[in-house]
Amino acid sequence: MKHLLIITYLLFIALSSHAQCKIRNTSTKSGEQITYKIYYTVAGAWIGAGQATFTNQLERYKGKYVYHITGDGKTFKSYDWFFKVRDKYESYIDTSTMLPEKFNRRVNEGGFKFFNSVTFNQKTHRAVSAKGVKKVPPCIQDVLSSIYYARNIDFSKYKIGAKIPFSMYLDNKVYKIYIRYLGKELKKTKHGYYKTIKFKPLLIEGTIFKGGEKMTVWVTDDANKIPVHIETPIVVGSIKVDLIKYKNLKNPAKGIIRMYK
Repeated sequence: MKHLLIITYLLFIALSSHAQCKIRNTSTKSGEQITYKIYYTVAGAWIGAGQATFTNQLERYKGKYVYHITGDGKTFKSYDWFFKVRDKYESYIDTSTMLPEKFNRRVNEGGFKFFNSVTFNQKTHRAVSAKGVKKVPPCIQDVLSSIYYARNIDFSKYKIGAKIPFSMYLDNKVYKIYIRYLGKELKKTKHGYYKTIKFKPLLIEGTIFKGGEKMTVWVTDDANKIPVHIETPIVVGSIKVDLIKYKNLKNPAKGIIRMYK
């Protein structure tokens, strides 16, 4: 579970799309908080390895209002002896476009510490970091902003089986991927029962994930579109991510039929 938090974020980028550059926010508000439990399995045994929490706060950045999104990920104390993770990701998203202005990544994994910061110029299509200036496509998203941008897309415009492309920046690279819309489904998990929208993203093969459409993502079929369950195989074992807690949603949680303690 070395890359616990980044695994979670890469799972969530499955929701992102650049069908529109600018999009009106209808799904999230300042004060929202969403918490997930991350499970790892090998040889059929599921282990609760860690937790990730996403928060949204309205702030001012360079003279404009932004959503300051924070993602905190950590292993449980009972798992720290094996590999301790304390990671924090931050995105500053322009409230008028839902495009990122700045992205920070702080990693503390097994004693290895790393910090990276990038600022985006959405007008000139450039990303600036310690590694220099990189040309990026229009509508570029970072790992966190992808989640909140996607939650505002009207998926009713897509037919089942349709591919929706998107571009995402991470570690000085631009990834061009797509998701395949699979329709709607009633989904029961260990922690709840939901009305959902279902997707399969195209994954880039690497050290963690197997390539292809092997991940499945479910989000609430309501105006909030919050991810509630994710499943994916990895190189060794599998990962599941479950919604366990939420507060201060912008809209009524019509997609959440029942939550279990």
